[in-house]
Amino acid sequence: MTVIYSVTEHWHMCAALRRRDELCLMQVPRIILWLMVELAIIGSDMQEVIGCAIAFNLLSVGRIPLWAGVLITIFDTFVFLFLDKYGLRKLEAFFGFLITIMALSFGYEYVRVAPDQVEVLKGMFVPYCSGCGAAQLEQAVGIVGAVIMPHNIYLHSALVKSRDINRGNKKEVKEANKYYFIESSIALFISFLINVFVVAVFAEAFYGKTNMEVGQKCNESGSPHSDLFPANNQTLEVDIYKGGVVLGCFFGPAALYIWAVGILAAGQSSTMTGTYSGQFVMEGFLNLRWSRFARVLLTRSIAILPTLLVAVFEDVQHLTGMNDFLNVLQSMQVLVCDAVQPLLNPSTSPDLISLFNVGFLPSYIIQVSVL
Repeated sequence: MTVIYSVTEHWHMCAALRRRDELCLMQVPRIILWLMVELAIIGSDMQEVIGCAIAFNLLSVGRIPLWAGVLITIFDTFVFLFLDKYGLRKLEAFFGFLITIMALSFGYEYVRVAPDQVEVLKGMFVPYCSGCGAAQLEQAVGIVGAVIMPHNIYLHSALVKSRDINRGNKKEVKEANKYYFIESSIALFISFLINVFVVAVFAEAFYGKTNMEVGQKCNESGSPHSDLFPANNQTLEVDIYKGGVVLGCFFGPAALYIWAVGILAAGQSSTMTGTYSGQFVMEGFLNLRWSRFARVLLTRSIAILPTLLVAVFEDVQHLTGMNDFLNVLQSMQVLVCDAVQPLLNPSTSPDLISLFNVGFLPSYIIQVSVL
């Protein structure tokens, strides 16, 4: 999947005068693809709402109920819109600060849990999953959707178009393409490290443990969340809520709070990307220009309603279950509508990109990666 991003970043600059959504408008039925991308954006926004609500609940030791955490996310979105008035670069700097918090938080968890480094490296380069069943396969597919947000590919194209270069000068385009590739590589490497931290922490801390074992440990540590784990010998199934609880039981309260801060920063840093992506997608596919305020009001309203209903009438297990389902949905969006046709067609078409065409080999690598 990293290959998909790398090739995408390459042709973002090469497309010169058109964004990716505008190119797709020329290649595939626009309404269908627009609806698919909008579905991905709304699904991502629901995940951000769920993550932030769980973070508020953990940080307040349950004093802020999940439904209240969902409502809080309404106001923080408009705070970001207020910050946007000070300029895109300042907003990017603020998101950089949030990403730094994520890296430090999850990096602390990684050091605290101390997984086997040899096994971590093996897992990076040798694909295997011994003893995996349907539940593990669902988690694996969900990781793809959690790591690669489909709509962000459109956002990257639009942000590249905002760069002030002479697109009629091939030398300037080539130089800008080089520096944008470096910038994207650094960003993706940081994202890769953060995801390694999260996956390795979950694998080391939770793999092979039973509900009874974890429940006893939580009772011994005085955790108020020990009732989450039934007294049976079934294998522990972990989500973002139970993950923080188990870390707190095994490694102390600091691990729980730092985990909550990390997922809160993750949710906040992803909030505005959906807003920007939605705005650019509507402009590119439908030639509609909405203000960011109207755009975020629409998306967040659609995302909050089902999430709020689940938070009010169901428990945290149903809320995190919804999050897992959305991860799988996002991965299907990547594989079906954001990797196969809209990405491969423009990036390999000599009619659209002549000098900087990515060629056959990258296209073949992407197809193999998708399969």
